Amino acid sequence: MLVSGAGDIKITKDGNVLLHEMQIQHPTASLIARASTAQDDMTGDGTTSTVLLIGELLKQADIYIAEGLHPRVMAEGFDQARIKCLELLDKWKIPIEPTRENLMNVSRTSLQTKLHQKLTESLSEICVDAVLAIRQEGKSIDLHMIELMEMQHKTASETSLIKGLVLDHGSRHPDMPKRLVNAYILTCNVSMEYEKSEVNSGFFYKSAEERDKLVKAEREFIENRVKKVIELKKQLCDQTDKSFVVINQKGIDPMSLDMFAKEGIIALRRAKRRNMERLTLACGGSAMNSVDDLSKDDLGFAGLVYEHVLGENKYTFVEKCKFPQSVTILMKGPNQYTLAQIKDAVRDGLRAINNAIEDGCVVPGAGAFEIAASQELSRYKDEVKGKTYAEALLVIPKTLAVNSGFDAQDTIVKLQEEYRAAKEPVGLDVNSGEALKPSDTGIFDNYIVKKQIISSCSVIASNLLLVDEIMRAGMSSLKG
Repeated sequence: MLVSGAGDIKITKDGNVLLHEMQIQHPTASLIARASTAQDDMTGDGTTSTVLLIGELLKQADIYIAEGLHPRVMAEGFDQARIKCLELLDKWKIPIEPTRENLMNVSRTSLQTKLHQKLTESLSEICVDAVLAIRQEGKSIDLHMIELMEMQHKTASETSLIKGLVLDHGSRHPDMPKRLVNAYILTCNVSMEYEKSEVNSGFFYKSAEERDKLVKAEREFIENRVKKVIELKKQLCDQTDKSFVVINQKGIDPMSLDMFAKEGIIALRRAKRRNMERLTLACGGSAMNSVDDLSKDDLGFAGLVYEHVLGENKYTFVEKCKFPQSVTILMKGPNQYTLAQIKDAVRDGLRAINNAIEDGCVVPGAGAFEIAASQELSRYKDEVKGKTYAEALLVIPKTLAVNSGFDAQDTIVKLQEEYRAAKEPVGLDVNSGEALKPSDTGIFDNYIVKKQIISSCSVIASNLLLVDEIMRAGMSSLKG
């Protein structure tokens, strides 16, 4: 639970949120926190593991350094252990096909650490469907094409996937239709209101007539733009069951809105820039910078466009798109705490799925990799100096055991014996405290996350061990 200076309360199980919000004073702690948040920025997971592993490496190293071992020897040992660990990671990785079932397992493992079981199941499905909807063969996945929209309404279990787009504003004219089916979508970035000239210019007039002429000319200029859109609408929609929607990034003045309303067109103004690309990907068509020479090919299409009013907020739903390459996850919750928690979890879930698709492989979860790597490193310790790294790796399964209400030492011994007998990675069942095979139960971690944790923890722990002195840096006065 985090309490800010203003008294705001935030409850979270996300390590990244904790580290961002905590007030950390100590320079070493600050360095570890930065390494962990960098881990999250790169892979979307593994913040808590990074902090735990660096802390445990330093704790184990302290025992030996107190007995007179030189930190340089420790650092060399860490480096050798890191290389061996990465070899073991490659040995135990499990190649997977990006099928829905495999991705569900990855997503579920990521979300279960942050949310309760029932919600995890529904959100896992939503995250996997969202990523598969925007995935194109041979191209890398752009997760920015998944809009995360919050709606403080009903309960968290009502969170849903919209195969289209949800805009957080509605039409600005009371007479515009609230619901249209089979709608052509014109996405544009064209000003339909009076605007200042781009250069600083002035208009001098000698009489009221001259001023009226200018106002008329300006009005006519705007009206011609609106009429071109209306002409296209009449051409395509008259005598058919089709309708027309205009979504504009720039402004539309009240008189232009009135003209659109009379023609039964929904016109939205000042749409967010990030939604312009999403709109064309979801509905098709192109984002237009001019209304000259508009044709049917420039337009997108949606089966349903409607406005939803919630209190003082308006939302516009663009749904039933034919081949949406941009989708929206509509997150619902009774309060801001719940929404923030869901948003953090969904972000991590999406990144985990993306990592699994890009890596083409996963690693056994539930602490299985750490148990197995620790055992292998313990055997390897006869060839090299030290066993600190092997001991430190056990902090992950130990923490899992303690958090599940089991005795850490008993659990570790049980898992180590099971590994020696099975000769393959075994993890911890957090419900029974017994050993399980992660591959049988679908508990998988991301390969890239583990790889990053092993690499960054070893490097940072080594660097910290080799620090001789902490000094205050900055400008100082040398006078006197």
